[in-house]
Amino acid sequence: MAARRPAGTGPSVLECGDLVVDATKVFTRYLRRIPARDAWRGVGDAVRVEYVSRVPRPPLDGLIDDLYYLEGASPYARLTLPPMPAALLIVNLGAPFRIRAGTDIETAEYADGCVVTTPTCALEFGYPLRTRSVGVHFKPWGLAPFLPMPAAELCDQPVTVEQVWGRPSIAELRDRLATAAGPHEMLTLLEEELMRRLCETAGLGLVRHTSSVIAATNGAVAIGDLSVAAGVSTTHLAQRFNELIGVTPKRLARSYRFAATVFAINPAGPIDWGDLAAGAGYFDQAHFGHEFRAFTGLTPTRYVEVRRRFLREHPGHVLDSWPLPAD
Repeated sequence: MAARRPAGTGPSVLECGDLVVDATKVFTRYLRRIPARDAWRGVGDAVRVEYVSRVPRPPLDGLIDDLYYLEGASPYARLTLPPMPAALLIVNLGAPFRIRAGTDIETAEYADGCVVTTPTCALEFGYPLRTRSVGVHFKPWGLAPFLPMPAAELCDQPVTVEQVWGRPSIAELRDRLATAAGPHEMLTLLEEELMRRLCETAGLGLVRHTSSVIAATNGAVAIGDLSVAAGVSTTHLAQRFNELIGVTPKRLARSYRFAATVFAINPAGPIDWGDLAAGAGYFDQAHFGHEFRAFTGLTPTRYVEVRRRFLREHPGHVLDSWPLPAD
């Protein structure tokens, strides 16, 4: 969730303890991987959204990008989140929100929160007038040690936290979070809960290492080469990925390539789509456009139009870097 600088100014810097982060590079860790040792706090525009984020201590930092606290009014009643190579857990502390995963899926209500494995399609979030929650942005493989079922069973099918951790556990956790002194204590409680639930997961080392290679290359790596390097068959590798991430290595590579491509787009300036597609390794502009529609439901030009709308209507908003208005 980015804090953007006004046009024509130099890079802004946020300082939190010994952490110094270029604010133009900071946004929701649902998307980017920027190490942090302390909390980052952002505040939205007149809509007023507070966002507090920090990386957990080891060994959770090998599974999680960040823990976060979010409170305020959404800039739009409905926001679309295009799929990213990451998983998500939200513990809801306010009024229920609604999620629709894909255009052919009915909208469902989530009162206690939700669990989302690495998605392959855009998610549409419908927010109440004010929302309040804590959550976890997992690395693609990071959710597996906290799930009682294979991740593939949840692919593009968000479930409530109750369905994963049980009603008594989530009710108790929500009660403790609701009575906490503030965001930092809430994140500490969430971290303690995750540490308590952390368990050994067969095959996690293989999936984590292979996924890290995919991430480092922005998806531009032959999956066959990965299986050879790991000393396993492509079938075995795909099975492990489906069990622990919910998608195959090939699909994860597509997600990383798409993410890298989107982040190369500057919606405030002119865009050469041909150069962008070629630089990302797509066969041609038609292939790029097909992938874009598959991930977002929008053409590349329509995506930029919607991004520009957000920036125009809510300049500098803490949520302005990735969610799209769905209204």
